[in-house]
Amino acid sequence: MSRRRISKRAAGGGALIALGLSLLIALAGVWTYAGPGPKAREGAATVVVLERGSGVARIGQTLQAAGVISSASLFALAARMTGAAGDLKAGEYEFRTGASMAQVLGDIRSGKVVRRSITIPEGWTSGMVLDAVNASPVLTGTAAEPPEGSVLPDTYDIQRGESREAVIQRMREAHDEVLAKLWAARQPGLPLASPQEAVILASIVEKETGVAAERPRVAAIFINRLRAGMLLQSDPTIIYGLTKGRPLGRGIRASELAADSPWNSYKVAGLPPGPIANPGRESLAAVLNPPKTDEFYFVADGTGGHAFATTYEQHEKNVQRWRQIERDRAATGGR
Repeated sequence: MSRRRISKRAAGGGALIALGLSLLIALAGVWTYAGPGPKAREGAATVVVLERGSGVARIGQTLQAAGVISSASLFALAARMTGAAGDLKAGEYEFRTGASMAQVLGDIRSGKVVRRSITIPEGWTSGMVLDAVNASPVLTGTAAEPPEGSVLPDTYDIQRGESREAVIQRMREAHDEVLAKLWAARQPGLPLASPQEAVILASIVEKETGVAAERPRVAAIFINRLRAGMLLQSDPTIIYGLTKGRPLGRGIRASELAADSPWNSYKVAGLPPGPIANPGRESLAAVLNPPKTDEFYFVADGTGGHAFATTYEQHEKNVQRWRQIERDRAATGGR
């Protein structure tokens, strides 16, 4: 056999070996990409935070270091080949044990971040808001207590590593946006000189009733009282002056009703010096577009709501009914 034939056979054999190796490498890559990934080092899932501004290479390195994928370079290659490289989203992710690289890449591309939130109920004081933000273990840094009435009660999405100051700022911006819209569309002729006065009155409405349907009616009564030059006579304003809105834990004393305090709306005419809580959208809307009524009085009716009255005589009868309910409850141990 000639040397030329031997060399051709050798070259052909080498090409087949190279092709075979290439196929094996390709199959291994496909398996690494589409097959089961590494098991979680602890538990059933691994949590990874991908920082904002991270490129595909850094994301791959972060995932490999956390044990989510086995090859950062293959992850980067797959991201570029699938067109996902420019769509990868920052945030906190939770990957189940054994998740394939394809699944991991797909989750990051679609932004399936861990959803965390903080809920601020209507009527919370700013001190309570700060307590809730400080209690979140996923937030960072410190934050100052926001001014009373400057936060919009709502549920806010938060991310691990986000600063507490940034979260409170988002709450304040949401408040400003809602208030600006409602103020611009307010009812003409209201006895409210500024958006801040609307917030003050709305905070009183928020604390006076827990029944959503009553807010407009309660707001109308306070608007009527302001127009008539009457005292607001709101118990929550007195409580705020005593505890800054924290639960008093007892009834208001006669001496507190008679005390000289800018928060004592039984003695001081007009609005108190500031909000007594953070009012929600509905309370803000109620004071800026109250219904037209001739009511001036309301008192608890024993069902969780209130009895409303136009005249003081009607109001006195409602008060007497409420006092009887209180006596009956005391006699039966509060049942």
